[in-house]
Amino acid sequence: MKAGSQKFGAFIRREREAKEIGLRVMAKMIGVRPTYLSKVERDEFPSPAEDKVTAIAHILGCDSDDLLARAGRVPSEVTEAIKRRPVLGALVRATTSTSDDEIRRLVKSLRKP
Repeated sequence: MKAGSQKFGAFIRREREAKEIGLRVMAKMIGVRPTYLSKVERDEFPSPAEDKVTAIAHILGCDSDDLLARAGRVPSEVTEAIKRRPVLGALVRATTSTSDDEIRRLVKSLRKP
């Protein structure tokens, strides 16, 4: 499933329940109140801050970049990288129609020593 094809709250609720993690347990693990998490899962509140979304991804065993995208957020390290090297913005724009597999191959080739 691609990021954004299911609302953030519905996605985390489905994944949490599939892993049989209680709402109160999950809330405690990420450092929020259960009522807050419940409202996030019902999409009554916006998604939490980046650190909380990353913690949720870790708990659920999801890719943090995917979950941040579902939350409508860009990882702060990516934003900072683009601020330091604006040409990276052109790279992102140039790859918007490139398949995920092609991008993974590109990334792999760039990481070679």
